[in-house]
This record gives sequence, structure tokens and C-alpha cells, in this order.
Amino acid sequence: MNIQGKVALITGASRGIGKAIALELAQQGVKRLILVARDRQKLAEVAQEIEKLGTETTIIALDLTQAVNVNIAIAQLWRSYGPIHLLVNCAGVAYQNSFLQTKLPQVQEELSVNLLGMYNLTSLIARRMASQKEGTIVNVSSLMGKVAAPTMATYSATKFAILGFTQALRRELAEHNIRVVALLPTLTDTDMVRDLKLFRGVTPMTPQQVAQALIIGLQKDSSEILVGWQSHLAVWCQNIAPWLLEIVLQLAAPKKQPQTNFITNFVTKIQHFRNSLLSRNRLAFGSARK
Repeated sequence: MNIQGKVALITGASRGIGKAIALELAQQGVKRLILVARDRQKLAEVAQEIEKLGTETTIIALDLTQAVNVNIAIAQLWRSYGPIHLLVNCAGVAYQNSFLQTKLPQVQEELSVNLLGMYNLTSLIARRMASQKEGTIVNVSSLMGKVAAPTMATYSATKFAILGFTQALRRELAEHNIRVVALLPTLTDTDMVRDLKLFRGVTPMTPQQVAQALIIGLQKDSSEILVGWQSHLAVWCQNIAPWLLEIVLQLAAPKKQPQTNFITNFVTKIQHFRNSLLSRNRLAFGSARK
């Protein structure tokens, strides 16, 4: 995608990955950035940084869970600034807790912001993109959209859903010349993450690294953009040896999992894997003799 001279709308643009993507797009020559988040003051501060780079900005203080307000805002934006060529759905919230201690209001907030808010906004913009036969939609999922993590059950569920939503839209909107891309960063050093207990052995990336990976992915027309070697390793491990990844996740979880002897479990899994290989070899040898 050539973003020079285009108009882009970014949600969650007041901080973290959303802010980093906005700044990176400005450096790449986007014409106008529409910055959306709930905090108007922080949006104004980001807009000042971007305008120094020569990019026009518009800030919209908006709660994405308020469907009527979102509908009105998008209609006004389209009338005022014309077509939006790039939508980056980055807004999200995350709570970390044992599933058995999870509070329903937190679950409802994660579902409302991460899924329903994104769904409604995407619907409003995608219909307009379809009428102009042009557009790119980027949905920010997570490595947790492929590899679920203990203590992050609801967040993982929303990120899995975002990935499935993205894959479905990609096939459905292709006939309208609309590209739909999934961005899957690993743990990223943002304000939201600093409130969480980190998984042992995981090195956070910077928001700038995620933003740069997105630009490279857009230039290459990638449909899914995995960010960081840890993401690639985890997905590879899940595809090849999911039992090993389960043990690694249990060992890395912020709280100790009391019910398992990890070493014994690991040895048992290795033995099962070895026995499976031996069984396959015997079958292959027997077939060859016949």
C-alpha cells in the first residue's frame, strides 16, 4: 500500500501502539491523520507532535462503545475530509486475573471495547470504502490471538475473535478492493502493559518496533503481520509441538500453577512424543517389507 497522500483513521491513538503508528504514518507521508481515543488532552498532545512533521491532524474524543455517537462522528468526518483510505483498529483494554477471580464488569468492558466497538466502527467505514472501491483495514490483534495465555483469558478470547473476524472480512471484502490485515504484536512496552505482571522470559518490544513492522507489512501486502522473533517462535512451536508450548506457558505464567509437577509432565510428554515417532517408524518399516 502506498500511504503517501492518503487519509488514515487510528483508534487508541492517544498512547502506546496507536500513537506510535500515527507518528510512523506521518513520517511516511500520509496526508491527514484522524486520531480517535477517549482522552482529548492526550490526543491534542499527540496531534502537536504529528503536525510538526507536516501532517494534518483531526482529533476525535470518542467512546467506541457508544454506537450512536460513533455513527454521527464517522458521517461528519466523511463529509468534512472525504474518503478514509486506511483504518487502524488499535483501541483496546486488558485486565489480568485468575479466571476464577475475574469480575464480570471487567469482562464486559474488554468485550465492549476490543470487539463490539471495533466491529461497529469497521462496519461504518467498510461500507463507505466499498462504495469507493478502495481501502485498507488493519485490525490489531496480538500474539495472544494465536497463543492464549494464563491469567489473560478474556483478553485472549477477544484477540482470537479479532483474528477470525479479520480472516472472514479479508475474503468477503476482497471483491470491493478492500484489503484487511491483522497485526499481531507480542508483549509491547506500553502504559497498559506496565500495569500487568509480565510473563517470565518474555522481552517486551517497543511501540515503535510494532509501528515499523506494520509499515513494512503494508508495503509487502502481507495479510498477517507477526511482530518479533518470539511471536514467530511461539506460533511455530504451537504448530509443531503444542504440548511443549503448553509447558512453556505454564512455567512463564506470572503466578505459579500449583497443580502440576512441570518436570514430570515435561518428561512424560517427551516419552509420548518418542513413542509416537517409534510407532510411525515401525509402520513405515512394515509397509516397506510388504
